[in-house]
Amino acid sequence: MLYFLSFLKDEFILFNVFKYITFRSFGAGITAFILSIFIGKKFISILRARQYSENIRKDGPPGHQVKAGTPTMGGTFIVLSIFISSLIWVNIFDITVLLTLLFTISYAIIGFFDDWSKLTKGKGISARRKFLMQIVVGTVFISLLLIEQSPGYTMSVGLNQNSVHSFTSVILPFFKNIVISLGIMYVPFALFVVVGSSNAVNLTDGLDGLAIGAMIIAIATYTIFSYLSGNFEFSRYLQIPFIPSGAELAVFLSAIGGACLGFLWYNSHPAEIFMGDVGSLSLGAAIGYSALVIKQEFLLVIVGGLFLVEACSVMLQVASFKMTGRRIFKMAPLHHHFELCGWSESKVVIRFWIISVLLSIIAMSTLKLR
Repeated sequence: MLYFLSFLKDEFILFNVFKYITFRSFGAGITAFILSIFIGKKFISILRARQYSENIRKDGPPGHQVKAGTPTMGGTFIVLSIFISSLIWVNIFDITVLLTLLFTISYAIIGFFDDWSKLTKGKGISARRKFLMQIVVGTVFISLLLIEQSPGYTMSVGLNQNSVHSFTSVILPFFKNIVISLGIMYVPFALFVVVGSSNAVNLTDGLDGLAIGAMIIAIATYTIFSYLSGNFEFSRYLQIPFIPSGAELAVFLSAIGGACLGFLWYNSHPAEIFMGDVGSLSLGAAIGYSALVIKQEFLLVIVGGLFLVEACSVMLQVASFKMTGRRIFKMAPLHHHFELCGWSESKVVIRFWIISVLLSIIAMSTLKLR
């Protein structure tokens, strides 16, 4: 809530600094990082004392058996750090940003129930039930976003800044003036984006630091896009949609980035804790919903390309086995395939991070290659 101190700048000029998006973004990121480090240490101790640990797949790479007993549900302190940092630095009276925060927490709750069920009952909630919960929550928040954005919303894209498009329109990366109006079909499209990104991150979370490292890179990319989208001059020059809430969303995304960086402190190889579904589902949902807010839905295919490939490897593996009785990969998701090919866990993680960085650079290039 430090944002509101900027209204007291006439009383004390230094309060004016809380008006600036860049200052509050750095503040949110640093605060979330410190909170994640501090809370994480306490959280890991509590989980170890209560023996809340991850069940390691017996059919996985043999080297993973040494991870038995590692605490899970680390995503809990990620989300908690994001929430506290957001309360401090973000203007939560911005309805769009508030919806993004609440949507993230909602998916964290779904993931928490799944993790808790695994710990107490030996298995998580059924995939069908979890998927249904994601769809219901996603539909509600997408509808709320459309209701909030619809009144008076205009989106200018390309060279003709006077062109007006509804929020249910989408743009394509690398193209200046192509705008596709989906109308009522935008809801299932948006649902596919948020549910797909949530589950893709969940499937990627299988090696120490893999998913969280890739998420930090993706969040950093979307933070930049959000900031640029929220600045009228930048958005006009770069020919991207001007989204008034985009700048404030950048502060929120910075908080996510800081919290993820703090989690990586404990999740780097060898991991002291796993994030669990409470972390992977919520982080994937957060970046998916943010993509909807700033109208960069298709950009997520590039930014989150690693998550997409990991999810596709699972779907291809299942489809191939059901239709032909044969497996395409030695094991899915894809990161396990490379492990069974002889790559060390650290090599897989670092090379996948490199791919994420390259994809981020490609995504950033869309700002000028249009």
